[in-house]
Amino acid sequence: MYFQQITRQDIGCATYLVGSNQTGEAAVIDPRIDLVKELLALLEREGLHLKYIVETHNHADHVSGHHQLAQRTGATIAVHALAGVAYPHLALQHNDELTLGEVHLRIIHTPGHRPEHIAVAVIDSSRGADPWLVLTGDSLFIGDVARPDLAVAGKEGARELYRSLHEQLLALPDGTMVYPGHLAGSLCGRVNNRMTGTSIGFERHLNPALAIASPEEFVQYMNENLPQRPPNLDRIVALNKAASIPPIAPLDALSAQEISQRQAQGAQVLDVRSVQQFAAGHVPGALSIPLDAGQFQNRAGHLISAETPLLLVASSQEEAHRAQAALAVIGYTNVAGMLSGGIEAWQQAGYEAQSLPSITVQQLQEKKMGEPELQIVDVRDPDEWEAGHIEGAVHIPLFTLPQKLNSLDAKRPTALICGSGLRSTIASSLLQSKNWSQLYNTEGGMSAWNSAQLPTHTDEKVSRA
Repeated sequence: MYFQQITRQDIGCATYLVGSNQTGEAAVIDPRIDLVKELLALLEREGLHLKYIVETHNHADHVSGHHQLAQRTGATIAVHALAGVAYPHLALQHNDELTLGEVHLRIIHTPGHRPEHIAVAVIDSSRGADPWLVLTGDSLFIGDVARPDLAVAGKEGARELYRSLHEQLLALPDGTMVYPGHLAGSLCGRVNNRMTGTSIGFERHLNPALAIASPEEFVQYMNENLPQRPPNLDRIVALNKAASIPPIAPLDALSAQEISQRQAQGAQVLDVRSVQQFAAGHVPGALSIPLDAGQFQNRAGHLISAETPLLLVASSQEEAHRAQAALAVIGYTNVAGMLSGGIEAWQQAGYEAQSLPSITVQQLQEKKMGEPELQIVDVRDPDEWEAGHIEGAVHIPLFTLPQKLNSLDAKRPTALICGSGLRSTIASSLLQSKNWSQLYNTEGGMSAWNSAQLPTHTDEKVSRA
């Protein structure tokens, strides 16, 4: 048997290629749209012929590459009969088997995350009749299980997920290897480790969600402390069910004048460079979301409408193309072009570059004590805020900031703070694009504040770091 795991840490996705060493037939499970070229090259290099493209479910966090792969290879797309898709496909049922020479893919219907969800047990008949491994998609994760609230009511989904886990997946032998569809970084669960594989036995004994024996307690547990929902999920699901998905188009290189004209017509400039590069100089009105700082797609999805035309500013063409591919993964097909020559070309063409004012934590403390009008906005997550924050600060998590801008006073001086300075730079760029004039980004964030032993506040008491 041939087996290959392909992971992407951006939003914690995993794709799998399974094949026969005897016949050269292969199947790909859960391919993202940005992996099409890589998968085709891998198939050619390994001498494999793609027979099946298997989707464990209609994904809500990323766009699939099943259409492009099917067009390029002639492979059959296989998905559960409940998926309700508009494209030609093989409708799968529980206990169906797809054959690749000595390898058999047994379909296990595991609703919960979504009604059509399946897991795929992989059997190598040359080794024995028991599954060697199981591809669990968005059902069983490493140290966690999938969230149940993306397609149906959370309680109903959790009940179905409980049955799927205990009646189907935990019925497999303890030695069965487990490879999930999501790893750390995904909003489809609460995984916080960097492992890429596990086993049924290990999860049976050590997974907190599987230790809950009562269905009622499981339902309650699964609907507590869930991460924010994947952004743009309705659009992504619709694309994945559609009769066709547009491929990633060539990226046009635009002059500074063209960028300025399109920006005036309503396009959003998205600067994907590092926060340091953005702070030093950027296109006025640009939004900063660094490509290589983690959670790029989730941040873009929460802060920018999928309908807004995007213009990229990057440090290189290669970075711009990677950003375009990353945006395509979350259904953003409206990238209108990139600034040719980067910010240097913008300035050489005679356009102004805007900088982002910043202050140290010591300066922030001085301003807090001496300027009563100063509003401090903390954009960290709720658990970070609860662990300790600056007294008097306003808490608005980054992902909710666009909806809560009206709760802030744009005329007052405003300091943004997060954990390290990354998220506050993104937040500052959003406010700056809305013509916030007296704006400061706090260098080093709460990490620097605590290192300087400045006072922090909790709901119970004031403490020192």
